[in-house]
Amino acid sequence: MTGYNETTVVLSGFDGAVLKKFSKHSLLIGGLLLALGLLGIILPQALSLVASAFLGWILLTAGTLSLYLAFLTNWKSVISWVKAFLLLFTGALVLFNPLAGILAVALLLALYLFMDAFANFALAQSMYPMKGWGWMAANGVVSLGLGLIMTFAWPADTVVLVGLYLGISLLFDGITLIMMGLAAKKFDV
Repeated sequence: MTGYNETTVVLSGFDGAVLKKFSKHSLLIGGLLLALGLLGIILPQALSLVASAFLGWILLTAGTLSLYLAFLTNWKSVISWVKAFLLLFTGALVLFNPLAGILAVALLLALYLFMDAFANFALAQSMYPMKGWGWMAANGVVSLGLGLIMTFAWPADTVVLVGLYLGISLLFDGITLIMMGLAAKKFDV
């Protein structure tokens, strides 16, 4: 059979318009993630503070929404109010004590990296033998390695490690998306 290869077989089930959109958007988003990753590697302390502040604002927002919900629906329940105030207190603690927030972010980041590694390995396995599956697997190896290092190094140098690891993870996510977009772009549909 002329022109037969595994990539053709795997991609034959995909709609050409979907591949074209994926290629275009993955190249754009991959480039942005690559740039954010490089910035995080260059300024890891700044990225750590941004991640901590982001977590603090998320918790404050969740606390505010929980207060609103408790007021509207179950204002007599002490438990509803306790949950809302715990979210508000935790968010304020993270915002006003960034180091505590960064330490919490480090633990959450380690968990995220382990889940990201698993997702990348699963996606690489489902994509095999299509071009680009190796990049997805390599991204999983990097995430797994970063998760292990973060777990065993915590809390030493956490301020630098969180930003550095986020930067490295974003860099590899960007490279992976760019490579996947280029592979989809090469496929004639």
